[in-house]
Amino acid sequence: MGVVYFALCFSYMGLFGSIVASVIGAYVAIGFCGEAEIRLGRRDPGEVILDEVVAMPLCFLGWQMIGPTSFLGFLALLAAGFGIFRFFDIRKPGIINTLQELPGGWGIVADDTAAALATCATLHLGHALWRLL
Repeated sequence: MGVVYFALCFSYMGLFGSIVASVIGAYVAIGFCGEAEIRLGRRDPGEVILDEVVAMPLCFLGWQMIGPTSFLGFLALLAAGFGIFRFFDIRKPGIINTLQELPGGWGIVADDTAAALATCATLHLGHALWRLL
């Protein structure tokens, strides 16, 4: 859902618009996810995916600079971003795991936000290295 959310709502926005919309989405998700945690009586319940959905557009910040020139290139970028995001979201390396310990909805959303930003950095680094070859 997060990839579809990005493609339909964010792919035409610039960097500033994407950041503003992502901050608003994260704010809403913190409240909803925190409440879901209370109502379901479990820490970061798996059936609540709003945190992943609102974080996904952050994976593609500045995607225009990577510049897929075709529809298939754009789909490849989306697939790569999704796969890398899932890696960071599941493995939770470094500070991503630490952020998950924040209370309530803050921890639920913060770890996915960090995973998305790590994905963004990985995509841009991969693109830069590819251009060097």
